[in-house]
Amino acid sequence: MLRLGLLVAAATLALDQATKWYVLDVLDVARAPLPRVLPFLDIVLVWNPGISFGMLQSGSDLAAWLLIGFAVVVTVGLIVWMARARSALLGLALGLAVGGAIGNVVDRLRFGKVVDFLFVHLGPFDWWPVFNVADAAIVAGFIGIVLDGLFARRRQAI
Repeated sequence: MLRLGLLVAAATLALDQATKWYVLDVLDVARAPLPRVLPFLDIVLVWNPGISFGMLQSGSDLAAWLLIGFAVVVTVGLIVWMARARSALLGLALGLAVGGAIGNVVDRLRFGKVVDFLFVHLGPFDWWPVFNVADAAIVAGFIGIVLDGLFARRRQAI
């Protein structure tokens, strides 16, 4: 499943970086915010010094380097797990998580912060944090890992 996971990670990283390039350089959202894209979706620019969904924010350079180091260690661990994975779902899920983690590390190395730009809301319910493709991939990967664990237990019980 290593090949599948690495392919998914590469595709996730490419999509993440392409969307960030588009928002920053083509749409230039920093200069001119966009009107509402869909009734439930806005494109806004938020520079996130923390981890996914704005958690653990800090303005210090040391914190940024610690987050980069932590992400690299976790990514290496996920790739080792990916090499040992026995199901396509787990390989796919780990690939999403790895691609998302690397995408946010690239931002942190380039900008010192992560580029977030997707703001999903339902009318007055706007409590969801601004996120990016990498964050969505990490969450989807986590969900896939949990589902794989549930299916693996079910397969073993049969």
